[in-house]
Amino acid sequence: MSAEAADPGAPLRRRSRPRIDLRRLGRVALRGPVSRDRLPDAISHVAEAHRAHHPDADLAVLRSAYLLAESSHRGQKRKSGEPFITHPLAVTLILAELGAETTTLTASLLHDTVEDTEVTLDQVEQQFGDEVRYLVDGVTKLEKVDYGAAAEPETFRKMLVATGNDVRVMSIKLADRLHNMRTLGVMRPEKQARIAKVTRDVLIPLAERLGVQALKTELEDLVFAILHPEEYEETRALIAAADREAALDTIADDVRHTLREAGISGEVLIRPRHFVSVHRVRGKRGELRGTDFGRLLVLVGEDADCYAVLGELHTCFTPVISEFKDFIAAPKFNLYQSLHTAVVGPEGAVAEVLIRTHRMHKVAEAGVVALGNPYAHDAASPPAEPSDERADPTRPGWLSRLLDWQESATDSDTFWTTLRDDLAQDREITVFRTDGGTLGLPAGASCVDAAYAQYGDRAHTAIGARVNGRLATLSTVLGDGDTVQVLLAHDAASGPSPDWLDHARTPAARIAITGWLADHPDEAKPGPESAAPAGPGLPGSERPAPAAPDGGAPSAAAPARTRSGPRATGVVVEDPEASVRLAGCCTPVPPDELTGFVVRGGAVTVHRRACRAVAAMREIGRAPVEARWEDAEGREPEAGCRVTLVAESFGRPHLLADLTEAIATADAAIVSATVEPPSEQRVRHTYTLRLPDAAGLPALMRAMRDVAGVYDVSRAQHPAPAG
Repeated sequence: MSAEAADPGAPLRRRSRPRIDLRRLGRVALRGPVSRDRLPDAISHVAEAHRAHHPDADLAVLRSAYLLAESSHRGQKRKSGEPFITHPLAVTLILAELGAETTTLTASLLHDTVEDTEVTLDQVEQQFGDEVRYLVDGVTKLEKVDYGAAAEPETFRKMLVATGNDVRVMSIKLADRLHNMRTLGVMRPEKQARIAKVTRDVLIPLAERLGVQALKTELEDLVFAILHPEEYEETRALIAAADREAALDTIADDVRHTLREAGISGEVLIRPRHFVSVHRVRGKRGELRGTDFGRLLVLVGEDADCYAVLGELHTCFTPVISEFKDFIAAPKFNLYQSLHTAVVGPEGAVAEVLIRTHRMHKVAEAGVVALGNPYAHDAASPPAEPSDERADPTRPGWLSRLLDWQESATDSDTFWTTLRDDLAQDREITVFRTDGGTLGLPAGASCVDAAYAQYGDRAHTAIGARVNGRLATLSTVLGDGDTVQVLLAHDAASGPSPDWLDHARTPAARIAITGWLADHPDEAKPGPESAAPAGPGLPGSERPAPAAPDGGAPSAAAPARTRSGPRATGVVVEDPEASVRLAGCCTPVPPDELTGFVVRGGAVTVHRRACRAVAAMREIGRAPVEARWEDAEGREPEAGCRVTLVAESFGRPHLLADLTEAIATADAAIVSATVEPPSEQRVRHTYTLRLPDAAGLPALMRAMRDVAGVYDVSRAQHPAPAG
């Protein structure tokens, strides 16, 4: 493997600075102590990079941290044979070049001392303060995490707990991993592959979420070279053969001329794509043109200038409208802001263009690292009150959610599955709440996810939503920029349906739903997403399990899906010891005529005799069980009854609110509700309701029919299954 193949990040770094010779730094570091008024030569590169971002930074604390780290690590060697001190120096240099503030750099210099030397956390705190101690302690805990098995569920959990409330801990860890990946060549191939896989599965997604693109892209290239050496070598050869900058020079000059003519002050740069980016573009487009190896970057002073540049480009060039994205008006969840567009250049070549302010570019490259010390605020401009996902850069919304639900995910398999799914999301959407806040959700998230993101466990009572002002089911997939209002039922005893798991993309939603279903095995209700009427076997109905070959109990291979009614059901069956459940498909109430069927586990599910599922049961050879309502004088105290009603209506504004009010006025509680998409101006609402007494059912149905626009209200009746 060539030197460049072993270190794919090298050409990227050479464009911004000379390669630092770590062996030379090691020799410098071993020269011994220096005078108190002079900065050690070994950290001169760190000081230079730090002062470039923070001209007024006090370097004395970095000097003290370096001297402690050097003396503590003296005599220790890396596997490459270099003095160990070169590692914390290199990690700190990475962070300094990204613009990290002094506290982070101090902790970075000391990040291995507590783990690998006699230095204690108390010593760190005494000399450098409690904030540096907190960061060093967090990184030390991350060092203790066993990354040996990428599929170990507790790995991520420990990382999140160790990160705690400050993402600067993870920033140091990412820089630490980057330097280790740069020097991975001394390891055995199998160990290189293991470390590369964990980097791919664990740290690269976290770098994306922290917005640290400079670290993410180099880590991607290093992993690419180790795990896919043949494809990497093909890509390297393509890049070496292409004159990347020349292909974009002509368009760049035209853009510069256009901006000068318009009086817009801006810098136009050519940004070569990194290896993985070129590989992805090749997979998408096949044969590559010269402009595919890089993109144009336009840097301006103010937000308004970004849109001015966009206007000029779309006026003076032929734009590719499908490539336009506005991440300034709607920033990504990881703080990224930029305008993306593409224009057609000479001979039909398409050039992608990124338009940002200098501040946006700094954050795009360094993410949270570029935000400075979040605890140091100018007294004249105190921090704003938290209002949305991005209020606290040390604990962005996604990290808060991960920390919250990792505590509630007691099952390791559930934790691991949901976390991997979450990290696999390559982008996040921003959804606006009607109360003015925002929600950050993964692409493909539904109203179910929005409900749990906004309300937590209160979302168990969700019955629907409004998306962009229109009624929608909980399964509705949300788009970036949508406005959502989640509708909750007044009945706090209601809960989610198993069907909700089909629409939940976020760990918070999946864990909350799974936990509720596990705690309420006899109360799983048909969800608001069930169509009404729905056939047996569809969500929200009872599907008869196929009979066993001997005509006996149903096969365990096809379990029945049932929903239980109240425990004091007021129903008598042949076996007084049998558990009795009221069928969810027809929700019988007195004085309905009844019949029952034994389901798996020995329970008896009771249907209305007129229920179509009864005929289906008989057709497959299921023997009915006699069932009747208990006499009033012998009946135990009732806990109310449940019934499912279907309201047919003409669509109009405020219909759902008026129907909900009519139901509440009749002293009924909504357990679940479905609003089907309008068809020919007609809307079907399906409600599962709890009434204090079945005698109130006729009055309830009359009250619902009296609502303007409602032309029929009937008891739910599911169609019989085919065959």
